[in-house]
Amino acid sequence: MDLTVWRTFVTVCRLGSLLAAAAELNHTQSAVSRQIAGLERQLGVPLVKRHPRGVRPTPAGEVFRRHALATLNEADRAVRAVRELRDGAPVRTLAVGATPSLAAGIVPEAIRALSERDGALRWSLLPGLSGYLHDRVTAGRLDIAVVTDAPPGLPHDPRVERRFLGLDEMVVVLPVGHPLAGRGPVRIQALADQIWTEDNDGSAALLRQHAARAGVGVRIDLAAADLPGKLALVATGHAIALVPGVLTCALRADVTAVPLFDPPARGIYAITPRRDAHPAAAPLLDRLAAAFASEDDQDDEDDEDD
Repeated sequence: MDLTVWRTFVTVCRLGSLLAAAAELNHTQSAVSRQIAGLERQLGVPLVKRHPRGVRPTPAGEVFRRHALATLNEADRAVRAVRELRDGAPVRTLAVGATPSLAAGIVPEAIRALSERDGALRWSLLPGLSGYLHDRVTAGRLDIAVVTDAPPGLPHDPRVERRFLGLDEMVVVLPVGHPLAGRGPVRIQALADQIWTEDNDGSAALLRQHAARAGVGVRIDLAAADLPGKLALVATGHAIALVPGVLTCALRADVTAVPLFDPPARGIYAITPRRDAHPAAAPLLDRLAAAFASEDDQDDEDDEDD
């Protein structure tokens, strides 16, 4: 089968429109229709179903789309590998993913340390939530992703290797003028009457679970589109927020982090594909593990000082 037709089919499914796919691929709509029809004849089943707003894959089409996407990703990687070898750069760019809080500090720092030890490294960094990054790893788009097991958790997927890096305790972020700013650990009961903001369901679930264990409720009245938006709402005094402890080293100057008694925590993991591993993925994993180990050692020293 011609992979060009497979690419057309995957594009149609992604955009949900023959016309939009034709525009993106620089084809005519009739040409796209003929390619899809020819593919359906080869496979002997309908692959797309038309509806008033466009098209969507049939059950058979969805099965074919997943396998076609994986095949196209592998084909693209093969072409890139040959071109890099031809151009004298046999190692492809290390594609790294990380949740926003980890992308703000720990992951770039680990890459810097790796580059200083082993020489310049070609790399890219994609921030995103854990589920999205997991899908990018299994699709061959990322070589390594640093994710968390915050709700809804991580799937047990045989296509990826998963390595535990450490625990991350959540903290509360307050505007600098808040009465509790600068204090030691606070109990969630002291914050129960505050307005909270959240930017994703996982963090909101951790907050609600923590409050429920303490026998109080919390008002998550404001929704933010992302982590920077969440911090902006805190900085301007509209709300307070629960954020990952790993973010405290990269917070903006007009907010402050306060620890909680018995804080909620999330596990940090690195996931990599089981096949076609990037040669720099394992050294980066070791750097990340060392970073979390040093943080744990520092926490132990702080506890002893207390």
